[in-house]
Parts: sequence; C-alpha cells; structure tokens
Amino acid sequence: MLGEYRIVGRRASEIAASVERGVGSGDLAPGQLLPPMRELAAVLGVNPNTVAAAYRTLRERGVIETAGRRGSRVRPRPASTARGSLRVEAPPGVRDLGAGNPDPALLPPLGEAFAATAGEYAREPGMYGQASVDPEFAANARAALDADGVPPGPVVAASGSLDAIERVLMAHLKPGDAVAVEDPGWGSMLDLVPALGLRPVPVALDDEGPLPDAVAHALDAGVRALVITDRAQNPTGAAIGAERARALRDVLAGHRDVLLIEDDHGHAIVDLPLYPLAGATDRWAFVRSVAKAYGPDLRVAVLTGDPVTTDRVSGRQRLGPGWVSRLLQRTVVHLWTSGTVDPGAVARAYGQRRDALVRALAERGVEAHGRSGMNVWVPVADETGAVARLLHAGWAVAPGARFRMAAPQGIRLTVSPLADADIGPLADAVAAAVGPVKPLTYG
Repeated sequence: MLGEYRIVGRRASEIAASVERGVGSGDLAPGQLLPPMRELAAVLGVNPNTVAAAYRTLRERGVIETAGRRGSRVRPRPASTARGSLRVEAPPGVRDLGAGNPDPALLPPLGEAFAATAGEYAREPGMYGQASVDPEFAANARAALDADGVPPGPVVAASGSLDAIERVLMAHLKPGDAVAVEDPGWGSMLDLVPALGLRPVPVALDDEGPLPDAVAHALDAGVRALVITDRAQNPTGAAIGAERARALRDVLAGHRDVLLIEDDHGHAIVDLPLYPLAGATDRWAFVRSVAKAYGPDLRVAVLTGDPVTTDRVSGRQRLGPGWVSRLLQRTVVHLWTSGTVDPGAVARAYGQRRDALVRALAERGVEAHGRSGMNVWVPVADETGAVARLLHAGWAVAPGARFRMAAPQGIRLTVSPLADADIGPLADAVAAAVGPVKPLTYG
C-alpha cells in the first residue's frame, strides 16, 4: 500500500511525525492511501487507539483526510476549485464592481518604458549567467524600502505577490503546518495555503488590521507562519497604524521562531504611512508588487527578507524559472524613475471615491469599511440575496464567500470604475439590497 516507505513509531506523536516525514520527502504522495488503523497497529505492535490518536493529529494538522470506510489518505493538492470562481459575471448594462482591478485611467502608459528597455536590450542582450536581479531594480527597490523603514535585506524579484508568498512559505514550511491568515482576506491567499498542503488558521481583523489577541491566540496554538497585509487589505481596506503595529510587535516578540510575511501590495496607491513589522521575528519576508500602481500584467514584485529566507527563495527560483525577466525589471525601473506615475495623485483618486462611498452608505444607515486602497467591505445578513438584488439593480459586486473563512457575511465593492455621479445611485442600491443589518465586527 505504501510502497517502500515504512511508517515507524511507538507513540502517537512518533507515528504522526513518521507520516509527516514521508509526506514532506515525497515518499508519501498526495492521495496516497494509508493503512487501516488496526493493520498499522499490528505491524507496529501498538494499541489501535495509539494509531487512531496519530491519525487524528494528522487530520487536525491538515496532512491527511479521512473518508469513512474509504480510509485515510494523504491530503491531495492543489485545491481543485479556486475562490475566484465565486464571482458574479456582469451582463451587458451592468456595472462591474467585483473584479477588483485598478482604474486603467490611473495606470501609466507603458510604450515609452518598453521602448527604452528594448533600446538598452539591443545594445546589451540579456544572457544566461547574469545576475537574476537587475542592479538598478534592486537599488531602486531597496531605496524605497529603506525610506519606509523596512529592515535591511537582499532584494529578490518575483512574478507578483502570490508567487513571492508561495516561495517563502515553501522555503520554510512542510505539509500540515498551520498558517495564520486574515479573515476576511485575499481569496487567492486563502486558496494558496491549502493548495500547498498547509492548514489555514483564520485571524480576525478590524480597520487597523489583525487583532493582537487573535494573532496571539493563533501563535499560542502553534501556527508556523503569519501572513499580514500592511495597507489596502483586500477586501476590507484595513491598514495597520502605529499603535496596532506596536501591539503586534509585542505579540510577535514572544514567538521569534514564527515566519512573518508582510504584503504591501497597496504601495503607491495609498496615502497612509507604512508601519512594517519586519524584523519582529527571526524569519521574515516583505513583499511589494507593482500590479495596482503600474499594471497587473507586468507580473513583477519586490521581495526582501532575512538572509536565510531570501537565499532559499532565490536558490529555488534558479532551479525553476531561473529569474524574472530582466526586461520587465528594467521596464519597472523606467516607470519608477520617469515620474510618469504620481503616487499621491493616484492615492487621492482612489481615496476620494472610497471615502465618498463609505460616507454615502453611512448616511443611509449602512455600515461599510474602507480605510485604504480601492475596495469597500459591507457586512450583510444575507450575502446571496444582497448580491442578487444588486445585480438586478445594475451593479455586480463580489460575494464575500470569496474572502471568508469564519468571518461574518459581506460583499466587496471595488471603487475603481466609479465616477462622482455614481456614488449616490450605488449607495441607494446597496442600502435597498442589504436592508437593516445589525452592526458587525467583520473579523
């Protein structure tokens, strides 16, 4: 049943650890059927209750799953259905506020930057053996990180935020490890964790970011990693302020061995200062993509962190894609240095739309959250009904199920497509769709 791999151990903890070693090494493949508990107990010479306890531990850690009489198997991955499929398609005549895209009018034209990069490439083509990170890309990225108080660390280029986060998680964790994630949180992040064979643990938040008590509870329960969004949290717009950052640092101080990952995807589209937590633990990573400010299709993100983390990520990257296109890195450098994007103006544009919508909803008695970024989160009592009624009224919004684990129901509205004239009609439609709702803490 298990091929050449042999599960060993006399105590439940030893048996569970043996299975985890097999999963981590690949000797026990995803979907692998494990021996029945009585059969394994006989082989090991232990009580069946001992094996039952080991299997229970493995299920709780997300390493295996049990399907009644069909037995226990190593948990399959990746996840078969992404949360992104839980979306409402906007038919003709319906305004789409659910896709989560930036406003194309606020993105810079790319022609000049690509042309400049192509000219440089014609003079000096990129070849094998060159540094994986363009020196100017690293220098400019590091200067911006220094200005925001992010601790020193090597710079790695990744293919977007999610690619960077995945590489960091895989550099340190093994299947079954628990990862604390924001709830509600980025749907792709909630998909990624179980797809890697890891176990997501929800952490509640408010407008200032993750609640310190919720983080402390997750850490005390044994999570191996914590993923936090600094600003423009998706879907709620939360942003970590100075006081919350101090409180979270105090919590992390007692758990130096936890892997901390910060996602600052809102860089250059928010006007709130950054209060990084990086350095509060021994293993940390800080990720900053260019998607929202310069264009999602550029697929470039900056990753920095402690030397062990960045070395593991860059080393593994060399064995796969090798590097993120230096053509794209150089294009991003031109965008950073050309002055074609005014981050302050972009942040104000999103902020005006977001704040106007939150105010309009408040005037109509509707609770809404949106401290930063391009999204507004509205708690609702009936998520499905609210989405359907808004669609009938001409507005497609994102159902909260895409972003939730244990958090109460809600809907996400992206303000990117909105003009001033849209705010009142949209607020009226939302108020009519959600009805009276008891105020909620959305974490």
